[in-house]
Amino acid sequence: MEVDGRFLSTCLLLAATILVAKLISAFIVPKSRKRVPPVMKGWPLIGGLYRFLKGPIFMLREEYPKLGSVFTLKLFHKNITFLIGPEVSAHFFKAPESDLSQQEVYQFNVPTFGPGVVFDVDYSVRQEQFRFFTEALRVNKLKSYVNQMVAEAEDYFSKWGPSGEVDLKYELEHLIILTASRCLLGREVRDKLFDDVSALFHDLDNGMLPISVLFPYLPIPAHKRRDQARKKLAEIFATIIASRKSANKSEDDISITSTWTGAYLLSNNQYLSAVQEEQKKLMEKHGDKVDHDVLAEMDVLYRCIKEALRLHPPLIMLLRSSHSDFSVTTKEGKEYDIPKGHIIATSPAFANRLGHIFKDPDRYDPDRFAVGREEDKVAGAFSYISFGGGRHGCLGEPFAYLQIKAIWTHLLRNFDLELVSPFPEIDWNAMVVGVKGKVMVRYKRKELC
Repeated sequence: MEVDGRFLSTCLLLAATILVAKLISAFIVPKSRKRVPPVMKGWPLIGGLYRFLKGPIFMLREEYPKLGSVFTLKLFHKNITFLIGPEVSAHFFKAPESDLSQQEVYQFNVPTFGPGVVFDVDYSVRQEQFRFFTEALRVNKLKSYVNQMVAEAEDYFSKWGPSGEVDLKYELEHLIILTASRCLLGREVRDKLFDDVSALFHDLDNGMLPISVLFPYLPIPAHKRRDQARKKLAEIFATIIASRKSANKSEDDISITSTWTGAYLLSNNQYLSAVQEEQKKLMEKHGDKVDHDVLAEMDVLYRCIKEALRLHPPLIMLLRSSHSDFSVTTKEGKEYDIPKGHIIATSPAFANRLGHIFKDPDRYDPDRFAVGREEDKVAGAFSYISFGGGRHGCLGEPFAYLQIKAIWTHLLRNFDLELVSPFPEIDWNAMVVGVKGKVMVRYKRKELC
């Protein structure tokens, strides 16, 4: 009995100690004044893993109306805080690397790019590597690429007959890789190795999945194909580099968006007629000439491409790792403190369809970018983020526009086109957003006057 009494006394003392500790914590120890973002509901330990892997966009569509433009997703021991909309995104795009870093969060890309490049090196080395891209994409270089782009389009479409049906997605994917290979990778890749390189790039793209963000080395089929593709590409380019060195020779080396542009134009007679009229006026002014300056005059086509990019930006998410605390204020005036150590995310695919920025945001309306409306500027610098923005804006944006303009200039001038399959659906399976299924188009070659 005496032992039982001591045990009971010990338990009561322990319980009292815990109670007192809680009281002290609640009433004496100052509470944190941090205004942390709301947290998305999820399972213990794994948090919102299932919903994230099911598709980040579907998750955002459900949570944004409930939680607002700033909220946190827990995945195991990680906290991912989403910043949606220009009102809360300025720090994301403008902060220096010392505050918001790309390197840690993009480690899942190392198996794609390989060791010793891009996100597998520190910031100073990465900047040095990016200078090579910058040099290849300067205006004087871009001007020199246009002739190659036009020549590739002419050669490719010369193989089409007087009329027929084609999968536009397949045709444009091949032509775009063909053109980019010639302009940015060199003649050897374009002339001798195109079929191999095209298939390998396809495997690299398809090796970036939502699950890759968390488990980049998971032994799934897509990752195995990705790793094999990267190894083969490394061998191909090592051979090319060795050949150039031995010959003391150098080259001026260095998409889905084109398919979406075509699908929307062929489904909207108003804008198809507008770009055709623009081409007619330019031909009256410049004849058949197509160079950098002529492409720069294509404002209507530019807006049509830009609108396709708004609705279908290539990347689902952009990510950073926070090295310092910072605060944001929503459009409703709510202030949140984002702790150091959080992964910070934004989504071009979701933010580009916010209704308070873009009128009727799910409708294809290129005129929203015309003078007088300019909806992409109404809410600030980061209202339109198809190519990112700020310190880490995409270097390839001017090249992409030129390439798509050159291709569609040739198609509009030389063919009558009709979309015969249903309007394509979005393929959300990869981190690089694609077009699901075939995009069948009936074509008829125009008779030359």
